[in-house]
This record gives sequence, C-alpha cells and structure tokens, in this order.
Amino acid sequence: MNKIQVGLASFGMSGMVFHAPILTHHPGFRMTKIVERSKNEVNKIYPDITSVRSFDELLDDDNIELVVVNTPDHTHFEYARKALEAGKHVIVEKPFTRTIGQGEDLLNLADRQNRMLSVFQNRRWDGDFLTVRKIIDSEWLGRPVEFESNYMRYRNFIQPGTWKESAVQGIGITYNLGSHMIDQAVTLFGMPDAVWADIDSMRTGSEIDDYYIIKLMYPEIKVVLKASYLVREEGPRYTLHGTNGSFLKYGIDPQEEMLKRGGNPSMPGWGKEPEDRWGILNTEINGVHIRGRVETVAGNYAAYYDNIYDVLRNRAELEVSPEQALNVIHLIEAAMESSRNGQSVEIG
Repeated sequence: MNKIQVGLASFGMSGMVFHAPILTHHPGFRMTKIVERSKNEVNKIYPDITSVRSFDELLDDDNIELVVVNTPDHTHFEYARKALEAGKHVIVEKPFTRTIGQGEDLLNLADRQNRMLSVFQNRRWDGDFLTVRKIIDSEWLGRPVEFESNYMRYRNFIQPGTWKESAVQGIGITYNLGSHMIDQAVTLFGMPDAVWADIDSMRTGSEIDDYYIIKLMYPEIKVVLKASYLVREEGPRYTLHGTNGSFLKYGIDPQEEMLKRGGNPSMPGWGKEPEDRWGILNTEINGVHIRGRVETVAGNYAAYYDNIYDVLRNRAELEVSPEQALNVIHLIEAAMESSRNGQSVEIG
C-alpha cells in the first residue's frame, strides 16, 4: 500500500486520544512527525515517530503530504493557511474556523493550491448516529417529524490554565460541541431555512458559553440541539419521532473511552455497544406494532481516514468537504446572531 506520510500539529488531547492511535494503526498512513513544543511524550508511546518543536518543521519536510491541524481552536485558520501555502493536504479539527470569511479564504486557497482540505467530523461515525441514520433511511418511523439531539456534561467548575475557558471568539460550547451536532443534523436533513438559538454562560464566573439550545427550522421536521455543562442526570442522547413511532437512544458512543484506555480501531469488537445501551424502537411497520431494542451500529472513526486515503490515492469523493464545514460555521454564526437579538435568522 502506498502510504500517506502525515505530520500532526500537536500532541494534546485530540492528538493523543484520536488522531495518533487511529493513524498509527491505519495501513494507509505513516505518521512521521508530531509537534511537541515543550513536553517529551511522543517517544514514550511512539518511539518510531519524530518529535519536533515547531509547526514549521512539519511544513519543511517534503516527505509529509498531509498535515493534521489540531492546535487550539482559535489558531485553526492560521495553521491551516500556512500548511496549504506549503503545498500540504490539510485536515482541520473542528471548529473549522472562527468566521465564514476565514473559511472562504481557506476554500479558495485550497483550490488555488490544488490541495485537499477537510474537517475531522469524526462523530458522523458515532455508532448511535449511524443507528439514527439507519432508522431514518429504513423509514421504520414513517415520516420523521421531530429530532432532538442532546450532548450533556457535568462540569460545574472553571478549569484553570486552559485556552478552552478563555473569552476568545471561537472558544466555547457552541463552536466545540455545536460543530459536531450541527454537522450531524445537516447530514441528516440538509441546510435549514432558519435558525433560532439561546446561548448563554451558566457556570459562575464562566467566560465562555457553556449552554445552548439551537432550533434548526425545516418545513416538515422540528430539529432541536441542546448542550450544557450543568447536567448531572443523563437524559436521551437522541430522540426521534415519526408518523408511525419513536426511537430513543441513551448513552455516548464508546469509541472515545476505548481510545483513552489505549484501544485502537483494529481491535476486535471495536465501537460495539453492550445490549443494555441499545436504543428503544416503538413503532408500527406494515401494520404490525413493534417495540424493542435496536442493536447499535458499531461506530468507526477510522472510516473518516479510510475516505481520506481513498481521496488522495484513488480520487474518491471527499465525505467531509470544506463546503460542508463552512455551512456549519454559517449556522453557528446565525445561532450567535439569533441569541444576541432574540429572533430567528433566515439562512440564504
């Protein structure tokens, strides 16, 4: 296999937990360099990978084809721009950029440089989301009329010494979790006609938004996205109602925890959930009432990189395109505007 050589821009949480374990076990990629500005953790885990001290050292390596920009959120535009200008293909962590204008600049630059640009929307390959897609595509609920997605955490403190708690544009729960949840909704239902949102800071002393409810307005389905840092008791992750029935799914896809424990997608049973976490389907199909658990589709974050390999080596179509990523930023900006003004915002 003609491996793609990869440089990783940082070895923080996303690099250590997501990208490095997936890429080092994927047969189509060879990770050669990772940026560590001060720590020396890379070689303890990956002795064959070179640890470098600056992003420019990745860009100066002519053997590196693909650069993964997983630096702090507010730096994504700057680092992605530099990597594209250096002739590299680029994957950017979510959020894509802080503004629509920045996203448009990167799209135009990638086009001029004839380089691939994508965003790591790994949660399209969450098992629970794949199950929701299967239920909708199979029409088991008839016509979908209501979809609610919740991503709740309990973090009733301000974490000290982290950029994730800083009052900088592009930092906060809406850009962070909202990037995933909006992308999932648009993947299912397309771009909405309008957006209404309530975005706020609920924790004492918080400098960032840590709560939102976002309504995406479509002609025939009600779509609500909710997230908060102050929810201690679990509710449904997904609620889906249709003209014939309902589907409720609790729990979070297990892949992140599996990766944190040192697992990787090449392991047997990867991404599978135990039966007690499967969702409940209550519906009528061909005149027969059915109620029971639906096996969760096994999640597979490595599928994102399968597609990246096929794009760069086999000229396949990009599954997470920069245009799609720009749509997400458009909807986040609309949600922010709606929350400030107290009115819905039409999407042109």
